[in-house]
Amino acid sequence: MLRGLVTALRTLTVFPVPGRDTVTFSNALFWFPVAGLLLGLLQAFLAYGIALSGWNELAAVLTVTGGLVFTRGIHADGLADTADGFLGGRTREAALRIMKDSCLGTFGVLALAVSMLLKWIAVLKLVQTGSFAIIAAGVLLARLVQVMLASSLPYARSEGGTAGAFVQGAGKAHLLISSLLTLLFLFLLFHDNPFMLAVVVPAALAAVLLAGVSAFSKIGGVTGDVLGAGSELTEMFVWIAGALFALL
Repeated sequence: MLRGLVTALRTLTVFPVPGRDTVTFSNALFWFPVAGLLLGLLQAFLAYGIALSGWNELAAVLTVTGGLVFTRGIHADGLADTADGFLGGRTREAALRIMKDSCLGTFGVLALAVSMLLKWIAVLKLVQTGSFAIIAAGVLLARLVQVMLASSLPYARSEGGTAGAFVQGAGKAHLLISSLLTLLFLFLLFHDNPFMLAVVVPAALAAVLLAGVSAFSKIGGVTGDVLGAGSELTEMFVWIAGALFALL
């Protein structure tokens, strides 16, 4: 069972992890919330540490950048490829072909630019208000959204692909256990203000709904790029929702 944790950490983070990968890659989905919590806490502590200097703008920039570094930018790459494919491909086949192309197109560049800018603005407000738990929650929920997409939609590529091993075999058990783990971690993050769950959870659900409906209507399922895009959208949605709540 712990091999699933090894695979989850190796897949979702840049950190070297000793041990052997799981034979059934979908078992790693059980551990995605653990990887998400680790990444979220690292980014939250990074934001907190730099904010102590009083330079909140730098704290926000390095928090967003840290998320790219800690994950090798795989989710940002997925967002860019998905934007290129969904917006540039007229048919399902064209969209999948474009998404597989390693070249970055105009739509991908625009998606990355807008996403990073919105994240920076939201994280800056969260840093200014001391809402560091929301930073961690956004990263945590982003990994749950990946499980939700993988568990509820088929793999879109008939020829297989990198994420196929994770999506094929994913089901209700993965969704249930990862959801329960995520809720436990969220209660720990917001133990002093449980009401925040009513802010961050709906934001994450909105992100998974947007990613899921768009993916199913465009390509009939998910790919690794779609999972990455869903993760990026979730962080952005949760952080923006938290920032708006902080303004109240």
